[in-house]
Amino acid sequence: MDVKEIAKRALKIEADAIYKLIDKIDDNFVKAVDIIFNCKGRLVVTGMGKSGLIGKKIASTFASTGTPSLFMHPAEGVHGDLGMLVKGDVVLAISNSGETDEIVSILPIIKRLDILLISIVGKLDSTLAKKSDCVLDASVEKEACPLNLAPTASTTAALAIGDALAVALLEKRGFKEEDFAMFHPSGSLGKKLLLKVSDIYHTGDRVPIVNKNVTVTDAILEMSSKGFGCTAIVDDNGKLIGIVTDGDLRRGLEKYNDLFTRNIMDIASKNPKTIEEDALAAKALQVMEKYSITSLLVVDEKERPYGIIHLHDILKAGVV
Repeated sequence: MDVKEIAKRALKIEADAIYKLIDKIDDNFVKAVDIIFNCKGRLVVTGMGKSGLIGKKIASTFASTGTPSLFMHPAEGVHGDLGMLVKGDVVLAISNSGETDEIVSILPIIKRLDILLISIVGKLDSTLAKKSDCVLDASVEKEACPLNLAPTASTTAALAIGDALAVALLEKRGFKEEDFAMFHPSGSLGKKLLLKVSDIYHTGDRVPIVNKNVTVTDAILEMSSKGFGCTAIVDDNGKLIGIVTDGDLRRGLEKYNDLFTRNIMDIASKNPKTIEEDALAAKALQVMEKYSITSLLVVDEKERPYGIIHLHDILKAGVV
């Protein structure tokens, strides 16, 4: 038994099954997209066994891309869960044979509620196909299973059609990255597009600030107590006029023998980078990467520093 050849054969069969779906994308697919797009309720996906597992994934994909969707187990449906269905919904039923008992048994209720039915089936002459308002052909020549029994290529084809529907609807709705982020607030993309500087920055006594008249020693004490590796420098009116970082201190040591008694402005960087509090944390990260710095100050309309955000704050929040 050549395990590698078996695996390659299985993948080729499934790949061929998906490839052949391309020629089956016809007006029925367009109709299905229009039905779901115009749905006033939810898209209720149903399927039994392996088709049900595929249905759960399809429902999840729809829900995360702007189409309100849920999965209803057909066996549970005939024991009470049909209460999930309300007028205005659309049902997407998945069955390779189109004769799954649990699916066929709920068809009368779907019709009684005047709910439109879309089916993804492997047999176009099946009961499910005949009872559907729109039929999507997911038939395959053979399963990847050598016995041609275990649902493999057929479930892959059904999943691919579900993904194609979701992507088409995503485009039709004008779904954007920001919309995707709203449904994925804990994901990396969500944090990049939703998390703001104001959500994670430090304010108040946590902000390292010294007056322009202090010595380097005084500045070091402020930096050490706040732990950001830098301190803002302000004039007598509290306006930001500079910043001193660990790097500035190292360079100062190389330049001055009397560094610690010198005025802080002798080693300060005169044009510190700042960020708005309502800016995205991802933007703050971009600025830090561009200028090879680890902190950004937040200033008010009079250029007075009142906040600070550190690289570690951004990374800890999951913005990468």
